[in-house]
Order: sequence, then C-alpha cells, then structure tokens
Amino acid sequence: MKALNYLAAPLAALALTICAAAQAHDADPSEKVTVLQDQMLKNVPGKKALMIEVDYQPGQSSIAHKHEGTAMAYVLSGEIISQVKGEKAVNYKAGEYWYEPAGSEHLVSKNASATQPAKLLVFMVLSPEEQVLIPLKNG
Repeated sequence: MKALNYLAAPLAALALTICAAAQAHDADPSEKVTVLQDQMLKNVPGKKALMIEVDYQPGQSSIAHKHEGTAMAYVLSGEIISQVKGEKAVNYKAGEYWYEPAGSEHLVSKNASATQPAKLLVFMVLSPEEQVLIPLKNG
C-alpha cells in the first residue's frame, strides 16, 4: 500500500499537467494519455522512469511542447508525424522509434492518418520534480 501512496503525488501532478495541456486544445479533443509505469530508479539516484501510452484518434495531435526529461518513443500502431525543433518532420510507422534529448522542443506530434487511430509508447527518464510536458508558448 505504501507503494501506491508513494506514486499518488507524481501521478496527480502528471494528471494536472496533461489536463492543462488538454485545455490548450480548445478546438480539438485531446489525445488520450495513460501512465503505465512510474518508478524510481534504484541504480540512478534522484531519477525515475516513466512509461506512457498516447492514443491519437484520426487526425488528432498534441500541442507543441517540451519535456524536461529524456524521452524515447515507439509507434505501437498507425503512423505518427513527429518534429523536434531544428529538424525535419518525420513520419514514423508502427515498429519505428525515435529519441528526444531532455529539453527538446517537440513542435509536431500527430496522427498521420485522417481515418485510422495511432498509438505511441513513450519512455522517459526524469527527476521527480521535473515536468513531463511543458506547453510551448509559441507552439
């Protein structure tokens, strides 16, 4: 039971961050974000691993954002268009993946299809006090 209490604060903070991002979508409904794991790393003191599943409906996208932690993404199904500041937009298909260093500005993250859903698995390493997602003001 202590483990659940230990995770309650980080999960609540993540939920608030995601809700704030969802409200920024006014015109579009937000993608569905599910936290699969949130675990402190015993071999890397002061850091945690976070595993998130992101479900996009056809044509849906995330707001422009950055992550304070390092992120690795893997397309589980469908196709995702992703663009990090300073790089070209890339269309990733199921089974393909990419890496984003901590602090990268993620300008585009969206479902490439207007008719099929897409699903993304994101693994992050960050400090417990670091934000998972920070909306970009000019995004």
